[in-house]
Amino acid sequence: MEMEMFEVGPCESAYQMGFSIGERFSDTIKSRLDNDLVLRDQLLPFAQTPQSQPLIQALCNNNKNKFPRYWDELIGIAEGSGVPILEIILINFRKEILPFLQKEVPSVVDCSDDCSDILVVSDSMAIAAHNEDANVALVGHTYLVKAKLQNGLSFLAYTYAGELPSCAFGFNGHGLAFTLNSVPPTNDEVAAGAIGRNFISRDLLETISLENAILRIRSAEVSVGHSYNLIDVQTRRIVNVETASRFRFSAKEIGATPFFHANMYTHLQINQVQDENSTSRQRRADVLPKGSRSEFLSILGDTDNKKYPIYMTGPTLYTLCTALIDLDEQTLSIIQGNPKKNVISHVFSLPLVGLKKP
Repeated sequence: MEMEMFEVGPCESAYQMGFSIGERFSDTIKSRLDNDLVLRDQLLPFAQTPQSQPLIQALCNNNKNKFPRYWDELIGIAEGSGVPILEIILINFRKEILPFLQKEVPSVVDCSDDCSDILVVSDSMAIAAHNEDANVALVGHTYLVKAKLQNGLSFLAYTYAGELPSCAFGFNGHGLAFTLNSVPPTNDEVAAGAIGRNFISRDLLETISLENAILRIRSAEVSVGHSYNLIDVQTRRIVNVETASRFRFSAKEIGATPFFHANMYTHLQINQVQDENSTSRQRRADVLPKGSRSEFLSILGDTDNKKYPIYMTGPTLYTLCTALIDLDEQTLSIIQGNPKKNVISHVFSLPLVGLKKP
């Protein structure tokens, strides 16, 4: 099934942009919400309890105050798609809410998303390759948003239905791109009601330089923490940034030694849940050759470990697609299916948001 792309803007307001996206993808958003068991079985029941109200209210107030335009966009998505605003709020803040649910097994990692990246900047190649892994509920529930803002900036974002662009990957007209990896801080490392990951990554779509991207990440008092792979095609640089609550931050410049990042912190010292899925992928990637673009794609397509493969085909987690950013070609390619087969569905030129035929 071909992924749909919607071109939107310039709009007279952020609300109108969100409304247009919500209206365009109303059926997809409703289908995702109906099929999302994390929302149905965990987030919605929790939202009906008295103890959830201070947390949800703090998340709404703090993110609205820091990012009023993106908040308006979020409300627009809900009203344009005709779904309850609460459900849109819950899926956008799922990572910030789930640590506070009374789970039967408190140590279980929320596995609603997992991603793998391999990055290199050497004399011969500069590449970021990314598997977008997500819960089964997201299969068939993603789309591309190509937006033009009132200030003239354009961006392209791979978007989960009902969420702000983008909790996955995207790039803008300044040649700045990013991919994301979730990370698992222990619950005592999470700041209740602070800034949500989806709002920070939405803000990255409007960044003007790599330094500006890092500043935007550092200045947000994040609730849960995240791993950001920041890519600047103009300066041929890639930086991995890991964050945690209370403004904790670590940046690693990517060089000639290929760098694999799954879903554990690798250089920011923080208490984290030991995720066997992530550590298994890391161990497997460590022993595979990484000398070429095709070998990068082979790593991301690896299924050697049947329980914890790098390329995921269910039953809980699926690799939705693979994004390949080539800084020398200045392209972002989206690959459908196992990336070993290199079946490209879209190619975008960077920094211009143009569409090439694969």
